[in-house]
Amino acid sequence: RNSIFPFSDSTGMSKEFTREEVAQHNTANDLWIIVDNDVFDLTKFAKFHPGGAGVLREVAGKDATEQFYGLHRQEVLTKYIPKYKIGTVANEKPKIAFRQPGDLSRVPYGEPNYLMGHKTAYFNDHHHAFRKELRTFFESEIFPLAVTAEDTGKNPSSELYEKMGAVGIWAGRVGPGPWLRPAFDAGAFKFAAGLQPEDFTYFYEQITHEEQARMGIPSFNDSLGAGLTIGLPPVLNFGSDELKARIVPEVLSGRKKICLAISEAVAGSDVANIETTAKLSEDGRFYIVNGTKKWITNGTFCDYFSTAVKTDNGHAMLLIERSEGVETSQIKTSYTSCAGTSYITFDNVKVPVENLLGQDGQGFQVIMFNFNHERWAINVQVITWIRKIIEECFLWANQRKVFGKTLLQNAVIRNKLARMVAQLESCQAWNDNITYQMCNMTYKEQAKYLAGPIALCKYHITRTAHNVSDDACQIFGGRALTKTGMGRYIEAFQRCYKYSAILGGSEEIMCDLGIKQAIRKMPNSRL
Repeated sequence: RNSIFPFSDSTGMSKEFTREEVAQHNTANDLWIIVDNDVFDLTKFAKFHPGGAGVLREVAGKDATEQFYGLHRQEVLTKYIPKYKIGTVANEKPKIAFRQPGDLSRVPYGEPNYLMGHKTAYFNDHHHAFRKELRTFFESEIFPLAVTAEDTGKNPSSELYEKMGAVGIWAGRVGPGPWLRPAFDAGAFKFAAGLQPEDFTYFYEQITHEEQARMGIPSFNDSLGAGLTIGLPPVLNFGSDELKARIVPEVLSGRKKICLAISEAVAGSDVANIETTAKLSEDGRFYIVNGTKKWITNGTFCDYFSTAVKTDNGHAMLLIERSEGVETSQIKTSYTSCAGTSYITFDNVKVPVENLLGQDGQGFQVIMFNFNHERWAINVQVITWIRKIIEECFLWANQRKVFGKTLLQNAVIRNKLARMVAQLESCQAWNDNITYQMCNMTYKEQAKYLAGPIALCKYHITRTAHNVSDDACQIFGGRALTKTGMGRYIEAFQRCYKYSAILGGSEEIMCDLGIKQAIRKMPNSRL
């Protein structure tokens, strides 16, 4: 690397300066600095520097590498290289690595061990090629939008959804199944690395979730298909052939958006006590839906709502299209508003009976059908967020100096890192094994053998997230409480990690479910 934005003068040749030449430009009216081996002319920038011109005058004509990285993330440097870099230091090579889109992390535990030289029984070269293409896409096309969207709270655009649909992100997040080939053949999407629908497994889905979650910005991440991941499966598994033929291609392509609408203000996620009703019209052609839903992720900008309702026969699931009588409003949560968390009102909404998902009176079974998959997907994403936070901690501890030493030279910090890594790697190993079981079990076998382990694994992961967030905040100090700058990812994580401990089943429910499942298989044995 000469730079990720290599500077060239008008002749196309990079300029070089000696350190002595740079040292001569040491005044407010002639201010050059060195960062690594790059030379910058910041004379015009100084008055715009957020920290004030005085900060730059202190390092005028000097090597400011340590000062820069003590205060700024590397992305700040890359932002200003095209405008202010004037050359490089003569006869010197860069010492600090710049990651390119698609690159693997070289930070210890910054990747799962099979991407850092270890052997794996689960992943092969095609998995790695698939991952690289997705990572390059996310880092080049999606991540540049993430920080702005997080700050402004702006919902993702239709163009962004369609761009992600075209490369198979939405198809990849709902898992393998017979629905992939028809949508693929209809041109709704193409998978990365030339993958065919029949070869798509839960390990490819895991990679898809991982690469999106690596962005480390929870609100923006959930704005991108969190509702689809749980809202489309009821259609895929219980919709009529005609309904699937109409809905699935347009959702997987990103032309339309869908979410799951179950929770209510009074009932919460207690399906038995939901109050939203669906009454058959006199001619029997429509369900007339009235009621409200709350905390519905992506609801403010979705076109379809897979909705739990109460009918004369018990409970049912309906696919409700945004139409007259459907109103959505934003709910303020720990997330920013870009995730579209919503309150939904259904006021005499006419829903064609053809939009019934499953059978009237068996809505509870439809709701329960996807719980294992939903929880597993949450597990994959949270593990990835945890790994991102640990990577940030290693990087910060390596560059932050206090009392003349880096944080990594402090035994207390190394102990915190050790705890974080040990917990993370146990989560990764357990969840990878569950993914392997999912790839080799029928749905009936998964329901029998994996409901308990997935629930307990989720509890273990969300407790690990709690512990890692706590230690990361201590390592970053005040920066962990600041939404911008060095601790940006730590702040977002500590503000949002509790979502995973509640959504898809609270920690308490996960523990109880896991042990209840185990007790079912308890033999009549004695000590």
